[in-house]
Amino acid sequence: MRHGVRVGVDVGKARIGVAKSDPYGMLATPVATVPRGDGDIRAILAEVTQLEAVEIVVGLPIALSGGETPSTQDARDFAAQLAAASAIPVRMVDERLSTVSAQRALHASGRNTKNSRSIIDQVAAVIILQHALDFERSGETPPGVIVDQHEGH
Repeated sequence: MRHGVRVGVDVGKARIGVAKSDPYGMLATPVATVPRGDGDIRAILAEVTQLEAVEIVVGLPIALSGGETPSTQDARDFAAQLAAASAIPVRMVDERLSTVSAQRALHASGRNTKNSRSIIDQVAAVIILQHALDFERSGETPPGVIVDQHEGH
């Protein structure tokens, strides 16, 4: 397992959930919810810098069938912008069911979706990052695909 903090990102149309790992890549925890729009990339990169992260993991929304969803290209474009603006690698990982899992986890803890929207984004980012960490630990292979830093230009 590679050493260093990773930042997980769940890209939504209105909000972006952000999570972080410990330096040993064992556990993902929530960090923030960033409003989507002007300054969102800058806000995420400020978190990345503050946490001294070694990698950014962005969720790639794929349909259960394996095909693309309307959000797939949006997430790719966002990841490309992050990669272009960042000095550290950006990696995209399959995020199937992360938001659904986040909603279920919050519902099971007694919270309703309406009052938990910003938290759902953070929990989804935690789920995305935790899956990536678990995948790497199980096979010693980094998860997903590195985003080309020149795509976002």
